[in-house]
Amino acid sequence: MPRTALLVSTALLAALLPLSAARAADDPGPAPVAVDRFEGEVPFAAQPAEGIFTWGGDSDDPPTLALEERADAPEGAKVLSGSYDISGYGGFTHDFAADAPAHDWSAHQGVRFWWEGRGSGRKIAFEIKDGGAHGEASELWTTSFADDFTGWKRIELPFTDFAYRTDYQPVGGIDHVLGLTGMWGYAVTLPTGVKGTFAMDGVELYGRADQSLRAAVTTDAAVYPVGEGATAAVRVTVSSTGAVPLEEPVTVAYTTAGGTADPGRDYTPVEGTVTFPAGTASGAVRTVRVPTLKDGTAEAAETIPLRLTVTGAKPPAETPQVVVDAHGLPYLDSRLPVRKRVADLVGRMSLEEKAGQMTQAERGALADQGDIAGYHLGSLLSGGGSTPTPNTPEAWAKMIDGFQLRARATRYQIPLIYGVDAVHGHNNLAGATVMPHNIGLGATRDPRLVEETGAVTASEVRATGVPWDFAPCLCVTRDERWGRSYESFGEDPALVESMETIIQGLQGARSGRDLKENDKVLATAKHFVGDGGTAYGSSTTGTYTIDQGVTTVTRQELEAVHLAPYRTAVDRGVGSVMPSYSSLDLVGDGRGPVRMHARADMISGVLKGRMGFDGFVISDWNAIDQLPGDHASQVRAAVGAGVDMMMVPYGYKDFRTTLVDEAKAGRIGQRRIDDAVSRILTQKFRLGLFEHPYADTRGASRIGSAAHREVARRAAAESQVLLKNAGGVLPLRKNQKVYVAGSNADDLGNQTGGWTITWQGASGTHTEGTTVLRGMRDAGGDVTYSKDASAPTAGYDVGVVVVGETPYAEGVGDVGNGNDLELTDADKAAVDKVCAAMKCAVLIVSGRPQLIGDRLGEIDALVASWLPGTEGAGVADVLYGRRPFTGRLPVTWPRSQAQLPINVGDTSYDPQYPYGWGLTTLTKVPDGGAGTLRALATAAAAAERAGADRTGRALVDKARLIVQRKVGQHITAEAAKPFADADHLSLTGRYGAAVQRLAAAWRAAS
Repeated sequence: MPRTALLVSTALLAALLPLSAARAADDPGPAPVAVDRFEGEVPFAAQPAEGIFTWGGDSDDPPTLALEERADAPEGAKVLSGSYDISGYGGFTHDFAADAPAHDWSAHQGVRFWWEGRGSGRKIAFEIKDGGAHGEASELWTTSFADDFTGWKRIELPFTDFAYRTDYQPVGGIDHVLGLTGMWGYAVTLPTGVKGTFAMDGVELYGRADQSLRAAVTTDAAVYPVGEGATAAVRVTVSSTGAVPLEEPVTVAYTTAGGTADPGRDYTPVEGTVTFPAGTASGAVRTVRVPTLKDGTAEAAETIPLRLTVTGAKPPAETPQVVVDAHGLPYLDSRLPVRKRVADLVGRMSLEEKAGQMTQAERGALADQGDIAGYHLGSLLSGGGSTPTPNTPEAWAKMIDGFQLRARATRYQIPLIYGVDAVHGHNNLAGATVMPHNIGLGATRDPRLVEETGAVTASEVRATGVPWDFAPCLCVTRDERWGRSYESFGEDPALVESMETIIQGLQGARSGRDLKENDKVLATAKHFVGDGGTAYGSSTTGTYTIDQGVTTVTRQELEAVHLAPYRTAVDRGVGSVMPSYSSLDLVGDGRGPVRMHARADMISGVLKGRMGFDGFVISDWNAIDQLPGDHASQVRAAVGAGVDMMMVPYGYKDFRTTLVDEAKAGRIGQRRIDDAVSRILTQKFRLGLFEHPYADTRGASRIGSAAHREVARRAAAESQVLLKNAGGVLPLRKNQKVYVAGSNADDLGNQTGGWTITWQGASGTHTEGTTVLRGMRDAGGDVTYSKDASAPTAGYDVGVVVVGETPYAEGVGDVGNGNDLELTDADKAAVDKVCAAMKCAVLIVSGRPQLIGDRLGEIDALVASWLPGTEGAGVADVLYGRRPFTGRLPVTWPRSQAQLPINVGDTSYDPQYPYGWGLTTLTKVPDGGAGTLRALATAAAAAERAGADRTGRALVDKARLIVQRKVGQHITAEAAKPFADADHLSLTGRYGAAVQRLAAAWRAAS
């Protein structure tokens, strides 16, 4: 071709090219931006500083890293090199500094780097961190490349290749949108199951982002439910990164096609195009309307997909669906009895729909929110720490409403039932009112107050759209080496039963009529049965020593100790029950240890049969995986045992598919499935979810309110157990100069314990509340604080040393699994220093007794503070005498770990402090001796015969105070045993016998 012709052709071609293509030919795009050169500019460090760090599934999985000088380095003098041998998972991360702004990568096409291939053929995952608070609280987007080459190669990863990571998100996901304007770094996941080495260099951003990446079309919802005959309005929005106007036009062609609704009979078909011209502002909206038609017949819901074809921008992640609501069917009629509504609905459902109702998934594990309808899921949950971002009441309600909206796309629009572990308040929600853990509530001996704590919890939970609480724990803790001890109200089944007023606080009336109210939730009695009785060393779960172990008991012991609280719970109308991970070895039945999730004799026979439980049984987290056999046999065993809904957080697809297959093969009966689904639907109807599936947030203003915190403050105050008070050190006076020390005086996280914001809890401040120190200052005390007691101690009237445990949950807290019952060396040193310098009171903030006997002589006052929750002001209230000390030990306080297990009723019983012990500052301790006790016994017996419980308890309490004064700190086995027996007898209404046992303790102390 002649040169002149070539020039003409080129000019003509340029004129015909779109503006963007011409610009691309003239403009190579932004210069590459370095992320890592590995020359030492980024240190090996972790949050909050900027740095590179390793991680892995266990101690052997993190790779080793080095900045290695290499003559063949593609860029500079050094590369990042390392070696690995990973059995679980492992890799490394570069996080940007958390105290600096996030980076904006939106102008670029992708990220690239040099990789030294080994020719292994293995996939290497590369993920980027988008949005959120910092690199460890961001949203993860991932892609991968194959190590199928040798030597150095530049790997280019366009941002369009990255997909939202579905198997793990550190904050449960944020908005599922790769925004690229708030980036926090990247991470590399290395291959598993093979030893290897790697080298990497020159990570940088490259290329220019085209508009199809920087602009996106979205709809305001994925599902649009409308009543029959109404018109759906689908809002189509275009937005751009950085909110800049569109550089090129964006067109959206739409058409109604497919679905289960009939065009022309159920709706009027629509099609057309909407255009957003170049220069359109980001956030512009167009509305597409889809009219539906009335045909006058009762029918299930029908879907109308609105298919969108987008040019010039990213299309919506999924096709929006208009749904014509189900109507005219009997189960939708709220005037009918619940049993008739249930029967009608179950009779219409397919096997697949029934199996979905029996399936519960973790919210953060949903591969796609469309799975809610696709798998007909009946339930979702938030595990410990699984929260929306931001972690606010509004975000919770919005998240759950979004999930409920998905359920509207199913045939019968069965609402989800969403569950959380609100075990001491709405403890996953930042800013919620956090109550003392159950062990502290047991110490209050105040059933009315415990019911109030349940009512506050229910109110705050339901106001965020959650209708179901996995609480209360009705375990009877028999060995304080157990990491779940603090989840128990105590070691005496009679005490646990007395605290079950919390069920009415959560649910309201025993009939279930209050469940539909916006301040009540479905309660869950857990963990059925015997989880508090597992033997030390019997656990086979990881490094646990006692949690999830084996409870070996006679049938009589099982009935009297572990089953008794469940009889009470069923009588109180509890709506759901959760079996225990533990195994039951019933002496004499010849079966040996059997996992509770497979014990049909207990779940179907005792709970549902003999006790008449009419709610539903929900499994514990992945508990069926611990049953023997393959997955199919595990499903058969659990469903056959009577478990109605399976908590299968990440395995919801496999479970639901397997359940359907087993039922079709006849290995799981249709009657068993219908029974399970009927139980689940019954509670959904009682909760009013069919009429009101979305969050009722009218009570949200009460979350963390002064009124709710006042209940928690009273509970914290009443939970304090005064074990020793030599010389009347407590209560403090405001004119005293007080020296405060210890690790738990000013640490809200330690004070609230496990199951607070996250599963394990954490030290430090992660929610709103008042520490013990802050409470003392707010009470008007003249307080000086020195955490480690390093400040001078001269010139003070009294010291208060607040010591104890750091947070843990479940088997992670088992003694022998990195834990013991001793104070830390730092806490011991603080106690020793302060108590040597002045009169002192020691407060133990912990989930269980701590061994303190070797220091009792130097301690003037000793308080078991348990885990008082967010309201440390309640602890200050009793320290300064605003409220009296009235708490009593819910568990026996041992002298040594060798005594464990030690419990009220044991034949051999010689504790540091007996069950039921608790000094008071309420009134002057009454005078009296043997004669007074005889008279009190006579009066108590008369009150017992007359059914005058309040009078009977008051008489026993008076006798207890007399005996405690006589016994003092010289507690012998001869006095301790009858003293503890008396508290148990009083709880069971045998007031006369209780005073007689106290008289025996008085005589033993003579």
